[in-house]
Amino acid sequence: MTATTAAPAATPVRVTPAPAAPGKAAKYAKTFANMVGLPIVLVCLWALAVRGQWQLPLGVDMRFVPSPWAVLERLWDLAVGSGAEATSGSLWRHTAASTLRVANGFLIAAALAIPLGLLMGRIKAVNSLFDSTVSLLRPVPVTAWAPLALLLIGFGDRSTIFLIVIAAFFPILLNTIAGAATVSPRLLEAAAMLGTPTWKSFFTVVLPSAMHSITAGLRVGLGLSWVVLVVGETVGIRTGLGALITQARDMSRTDIIIAGMVVIGLAGLLSDRLLTLGLRLLTRGRPTLT
Repeated sequence: MTATTAAPAATPVRVTPAPAAPGKAAKYAKTFANMVGLPIVLVCLWALAVRGQWQLPLGVDMRFVPSPWAVLERLWDLAVGSGAEATSGSLWRHTAASTLRVANGFLIAAALAIPLGLLMGRIKAVNSLFDSTVSLLRPVPVTAWAPLALLLIGFGDRSTIFLIVIAAFFPILLNTIAGAATVSPRLLEAAAMLGTPTWKSFFTVVLPSAMHSITAGLRVGLGLSWVVLVVGETVGIRTGLGALITQARDMSRTDIIIAGMVVIGLAGLLSDRLLTLGLRLLTRGRPTLT
C-alpha cells in the first residue's frame, strides 16, 4: 500500500476593497480649491509686496500700489455707496453700460463671422474671394482702428461697439473656418445619400461638426471684447468701466483703477461661464466645449 499525502490547506486570499469614489461634495470642494488657490496666493504676495515696499522688475514700485484691503474697501464703496465720493455707488451703472456694449459688439461679430467662416471653410471660391482681404486686415491692431472710428463714427457707444466687433470678429472667423474645413467628407457623403440638400447639410452636418472650433473662437472673441472695451471707453464716454478707470487715472486714484480691473476680470469670467453654459445647452450636452 502506498501512503497518500494530504493536500496542503488553501491559503485564504485577502481581497482589498476598491477605494470609494469621491462624493459630489468632495469633487466640488476640489474644483473650488483649484479655482481659488492661485488667486489667494497672488493676493497674499500682493499684500506682502505692498507691506514690504518691494521694488519689482520693470521699475514697479509697490510703495505706490494700494493694498488688497484698500481695493476691497473701494470696491465696497463703489458697489454700495457708503462714502461721500463722486464714484460711490456707481459700480452697477458702469458695469451695466460696459456689459451692454460688449454684448452688442460680440453678438454682431458672431453673427457676421460664423456664416462667413462656414462658407470659407467649405467653398473654395468663397475662400479665395475673402482670404486675402482677411489676411490683410487681421494684423491691424484695434488701437489703430480707434482714431479712425472716432473720426468716422464719432464719440459714443457706436464707436466702442465697432471696435469690439473688429476685435471679436477675426478669432471667431478663423476658428470657424478651421472647424468647417476639417469636417469629414464621409459625413457629407452620408447626408447626400440620405437626400439632404447641400444647403441644409451646412446646418445638419457642417455646423455641428465645427462647433468645437467655433466654441473656441467664441470664447477667445468674448475675452478680447472685454480687453478692447477699455480702449473704446477711454475717450468721449462718461459711463462704463473703461470710463471709470480713465477718470481714476486723471485723479491718480490707483485703488479705483485696480478695482475697475478686478470688476472687468470678474465680468469676463462670468460671461465666459455663461457662454459655455449656453452653448452646452444649445448643443444638448454634446462634447463640443474645450
